[in-house]
Amino acid sequence: MTSRYEPWDETRSAEIIAGLSHVEGGTLVILHALQEVFGYVPEPAIPMIASALNLSRAEVYGVFTFYHDFRHEPAGQHVLKLCRAEACQAAGGDALAARAESSLGIKLGNTTADQRVTLESIYCLGLCATAPSAMLDGRVVGRLTEKRLDALVAEAQR
Repeated sequence: MTSRYEPWDETRSAEIIAGLSHVEGGTLVILHALQEVFGYVPEPAIPMIASALNLSRAEVYGVFTFYHDFRHEPAGQHVLKLCRAEACQAAGGDALAARAESSLGIKLGNTTADQRVTLESIYCLGLCATAPSAMLDGRVVGRLTEKRLDALVAEAQR
């Protein structure tokens, strides 16, 4: 299984940061760009971003940790996000989350041993009228049932 991400490289990180350091709101733009290339935001990149934007490391780290979509380590080949907001919980989301954990053999927030699937919580996909909902690799799915969840898990494991 090949990764869709590049391995972390300090020179490549510096290029990305330098190319985006002039953009307004550069911290978020750079964090997203690094994660797009590497699959996560490498810890050594935090001080590099801070230096390029004339910010403290704490300011950059604060932005990085505030947004839950930024990762400390690469995700699996596929990312399955289950909505954990109130509407989805009320519509059976807790049982579906437990089913996904059991099917994949991991808890929410973890990646399978083969690095194929990362299972995450997400708090509101905006599909409350079609709850419960999920997202697989950016594709949203409403009206999630056990059968539809099983199909998503099977798709992610391929």
